[in-house]
Amino acid sequence: MAAPRWRRAAAMTVGVRALLRVPAGEVDLAAIDPRATPGLPRTKVVRRDPKGWARAELVPLGERLALLQERLYAGAKGAAAGSPESRRRLLLVLQAMDCGGKDGATKRVAGAMNPLGLSIAAFGKPTEEERAHDFLWRIEQKLPPYGFVGVFNRSHYEDVLIVRVHNLVPPRIWRARYDQINRFERRLVDSGLTLVKVMLHISYEEQRQRLLARLDDPTKYWKFNPADIDEREYWDDYQRAYADALRRCNTPDSPWYVVPADRKWYRDWALANLLVETMEEMDLRYPEPTFDIAAERRRLLNDPSR
Repeated sequence: MAAPRWRRAAAMTVGVRALLRVPAGEVDLAAIDPRATPGLPRTKVVRRDPKGWARAELVPLGERLALLQERLYAGAKGAAAGSPESRRRLLLVLQAMDCGGKDGATKRVAGAMNPLGLSIAAFGKPTEEERAHDFLWRIEQKLPPYGFVGVFNRSHYEDVLIVRVHNLVPPRIWRARYDQINRFERRLVDSGLTLVKVMLHISYEEQRQRLLARLDDPTKYWKFNPADIDEREYWDDYQRAYADALRRCNTPDSPWYVVPADRKWYRDWALANLLVETMEEMDLRYPEPTFDIAAERRRLLNDPSR
């Protein structure tokens, strides 16, 4: 009997997570090709049409993600209150330069999952209320509930990226935040949260083309912000800030992954595999029943009202 499509797909892509994981030590983003396709199978079928193949594989990968998400949700809901199983959850953190594909990746990958167990939050300029608190306060408010998969479109890392590049706080403040972030993430992991941190890595030229595409499409005008062009002047500063964040907040229990993202079809395929591999490692299971299955079956079969 042929294996299910998702199983064949998973077997072909084992190791994508390892290939994309940021190694310990210095990080050189310039050495990572934004158009690369690490882990893509080198078969004749894939070489003939890699884009078409990757998009087709999103279907079985999405089915697998949906099943794993259901196990996470069911396992947390069915576990004894206060047990480690009841506190399990997963958070995907997406960071990228403007036009890096955070919205598209969320739509195509997280969109395969059941909204019932999905939590999505986007972080922009802090509100007045948020500025009145510590920078991690607003992040804490949006963490996914137990049993959920959460997606952050930008995150607490903005406070060592844009804040650093534009000198919004003194250097002594943003420099201290790396250790604060590490302690925060350590606490989350210790509480039962699985953290997947991903930088979608695009090139300077690809960003230009995506901004131009927004100007060419009336349905995309709403996504265009003239300030995005101004931000391009700080490209090198942002690359240095990202490299430092990846290096200083890349821990064994909370590693960073860099996904080459110039090719949208590869970005989505790689991200789906990252999540599948991570959730497979969590060994998610449906909870055992807390009732007598045979007795409940007999009750239904012997229903006296019919």
